[in-house]
Amino acid sequence: MADVIKRFSDFSEEPLCLNGEKVQIDRILNKTITVTGFRVLSSKYPGKNKSGNALQLQFKILRPGINIEDIEPNVLFTGSDVLIDQITKYSKHVPFYASIVKINRYYSFQ
Repeated sequence: MADVIKRFSDFSEEPLCLNGEKVQIDRILNKTITVTGFRVLSSKYPGKNKSGNALQLQFKILRPGINIEDIEPNVLFTGSDVLIDQITKYSKHVPFYASIVKINRYYSFQ
């Protein structure tokens, strides 16, 4: 009996690579986006936040009259502990619509 060769994705526990044009978080503040994926990584800048982690967020910026499937994804990186906590807590709901707002000195999904 011949062995069945598996695909790497059948057994890999590594998070998928998130592709898309990199944008700064300030560019999308208060805009409706569709969050399509995320990864929580060790920060390249330890000590900048309490968790020592960074969030890589993949999303699409909604545009009137354009089908969501036709919009190219974007990615951003942030050390926002609030966003990291929120995306981790609600990860089972991805994909979802949201906007990112800045409240005083921190960012939050709404």
